[in-house]
Amino acid sequence: MKILLDGNSLAIGDVVQAAKNNTTAALSPSAKRRMTQSRAWVERAVEKQETVYGITTGFGAFQNVPIAARKLQDLQRNLILSHCAGVGPPFPAEVVRAMMLLRVNALAKGYSGIRISTVESLLSLLNRGVHPVVPSQGSVGASGDLAPLSHIAAVLIGEGEATYRGRTMSGRKALSLAAIKPVRLAAKEGIALNNGTQAMTAVGVLALDEAENLADLADAAAAMTLEAVEGKSAPFAADVHRVRPHPGQALSARNVRSMIRRSQLVDHTDGERDANVQDSYAIRCVPQVHGASRDALAYVRKVLEVEINSATDNPLIFPEAEKAFSAGNFHGQPVALAMDFLSLATAELGNISERRTAKLMDKNHNSGLPAFLASNGGLQSGLMIAQYTAAALVSENKVLIHPASGDSIPTSANQEDHVSMGTISARHARQVVENVRRVLAIELLCASQALDFRQGKPGGGTTKLLHSIRKIVRGVDNDRMLSHDIERLAGAISDGTVAAPFQP
Repeated sequence: MKILLDGNSLAIGDVVQAAKNNTTAALSPSAKRRMTQSRAWVERAVEKQETVYGITTGFGAFQNVPIAARKLQDLQRNLILSHCAGVGPPFPAEVVRAMMLLRVNALAKGYSGIRISTVESLLSLLNRGVHPVVPSQGSVGASGDLAPLSHIAAVLIGEGEATYRGRTMSGRKALSLAAIKPVRLAAKEGIALNNGTQAMTAVGVLALDEAENLADLADAAAAMTLEAVEGKSAPFAADVHRVRPHPGQALSARNVRSMIRRSQLVDHTDGERDANVQDSYAIRCVPQVHGASRDALAYVRKVLEVEINSATDNPLIFPEAEKAFSAGNFHGQPVALAMDFLSLATAELGNISERRTAKLMDKNHNSGLPAFLASNGGLQSGLMIAQYTAAALVSENKVLIHPASGDSIPTSANQEDHVSMGTISARHARQVVENVRRVLAIELLCASQALDFRQGKPGGGTTKLLHSIRKIVRGVDNDRMLSHDIERLAGAISDGTVAAPFQP
């Protein structure tokens, strides 16, 4: 089923489907009507030789340089080619697909003055699997994601590089193989294609989608560890969270209660193991820490839901008012701040997970489990070094969560004198999410091993999760390489094979 793009009703789930599952998209009739009206305004402005930024003038610091009518097509082509200055490793195909979908949706709002035929050609890249090679570095986040979006537009005009059916080739060859004609850009179309926040937003949407899944899995992993160390259920009681009613906190507590229902491992009263009145914070404060991250992710979702349905180029055409406004909707500050918040919120899920893993390793704090969960400690090291890896990942995250949005540097001869760094924020957030996925995989690996040592029966949700983990990795009876186990579990988390089995 195609996603119908009208510029106003795109959902985050739609973006994920188009990015990861190759769902196709089309313009809605209402979008085409609005686009026709704004395009007609552009053509009238060109015919009247009006001075309109980016249509009949140069760009950035060249804003006051008039461009002759006969050169307007060259102006737009030159814009795209000159702005293809990205460097570094290319974005994955799923990010590029999300970028194309989001750019089309922004253009579908009808404020960009671009031809329908040009936008439909961009849709053809998405729908036929032509994925421009887009370097991931080079955007300062205002005037939007100029370099990344230009690398997409370059393929549209038969330049640049693209991947098609698993092969990387010239943009022109990819268009030919996919039966797509190169576009000859008309007035306003280059700046309509490369002026916007779609790189940072695409990366952000995909990072948020996984972070939300990791928040669920973090609750489930915490429940496994709670049972593995024979902890206490009182910190998760509904009454506790009713008197501090942060929604994320209440949800995390409910999720843990769901996992440990009918558990024989929590709330032990057998003397020595019950010596501690309270569990350590990494266990006892799970709802408060996980919940705060959940509430932060909810804020990020709200920002992105607005951004994916926004007009973010410049100038914006309002045909009903017969005006073009040269303004700043391309500035990525809203997304930049949200991406830094996403990094911090997700990193905290990893920080507390690593502390729970460390607790499982320590014979002084794991309620009678073997040191490092080794069957024959001393001869074997067990899962000792898995915790080292988790520690390394969360320490790396502490560098990545430095807010990129707190920086700015002038560009374009001080015409563009404050920028968002939103794409850097988004790239960091995506890396933090990937690191935390592996940190949680390590906790699941260790908690599963710990539960294998216990005699009592875990809760219903925990039992289901343990079974799904054991389909991916077996218990560690003898020392072996753990890297493959961690990566297999991390992959299973990413594709949903291992998920939180919460019960109502």
